[in-house]
Amino acid sequence: MRLASKIKRELKRSKNIFVMAHKNLDLDALGACIGVSAIASNFKKQSYIIVDDKKHEPAVGRVLKEITNSIKIISSSEISKYHYNKSILVIVDTNKRELLQNSKILKLFNKVIILDHHQETDQTIKESIRIINENASSACEIVTNLIDKFKVKISAQLATFILAGIVLDTNNFVVKTSAKTYKAAYYLASQGANPKKVQYFLKQDIKDYIIRQKVITEVKVINNKYALSVAPEQLKYKREELAKIADTLLQFNKIEASFVIGNRIDGCVGLSARSDGTFDVGALAEKLGGGGDKYDAAAQINDKSLEEVSKELLELLD
Repeated sequence: MRLASKIKRELKRSKNIFVMAHKNLDLDALGACIGVSAIASNFKKQSYIIVDDKKHEPAVGRVLKEITNSIKIISSSEISKYHYNKSILVIVDTNKRELLQNSKILKLFNKVIILDHHQETDQTIKESIRIINENASSACEIVTNLIDKFKVKISAQLATFILAGIVLDTNNFVVKTSAKTYKAAYYLASQGANPKKVQYFLKQDIKDYIIRQKVITEVKVINNKYALSVAPEQLKYKREELAKIADTLLQFNKIEASFVIGNRIDGCVGLSARSDGTFDVGALAEKLGGGGDKYDAAAQINDKSLEEVSKELLELLD
């Protein structure tokens, strides 16, 4: 991996290392940030994870509560306290400027590294050193490979955080899972990752589960292979709730792709899509203003109703 060697070289040359993922952190994004922080520490570099999100999904909140002082989390407004000319920015779990926690800080860095598993588009940040592997299950898988390659020693706790990201993005090793994914999980287990703790992070609220089940009962099957659920107009959902419904729909017989549309609590209409790899949901989501890869995609649509988004999606599927 020439790119891996180049990344190692750049990290060792840097003064401080800043790590940032996409808005609305999930366990894969946070786990990958933590993994990069561990690499930085191994190279005797101070790292800072940039988090501007004011609210977090429950799983992310649980991990954040357990992070010790050895991992520094700051807001983008605090960068000036720690930034030096030779500092480097590592972006994980996205490659698009508009999805970042704060895209404005890009101009502060001469060197940017991207570690991601989503498709490149014309919105991809070009001025960067990039490892973008669409065949990887998750950003955590990519970061784990670097941890292994660089012979970084990590604690059992950090290994658990990173494993949680892989488990989340593969839906418990159901989708996007290859031999390399299992190898990464094995490596983390060898470092002491605790699967029981991972399941604790991923525990669901029973009330939320019941609400999701009601949405699932409204599913329509299109062309005998696409599952579509449109949530009730009067209800509002978190981004991760729509994603979990899409995960569930994909598990049914003959379903190649699932789509869930609902009003989100942040005021937009949300689309969450999943595929077994037969159908490229990422390409479809891009047409609705979102993105992703052939397994996992999403979009947030403003100024349109549920009915309008649903109609547009059906036309695209036809």
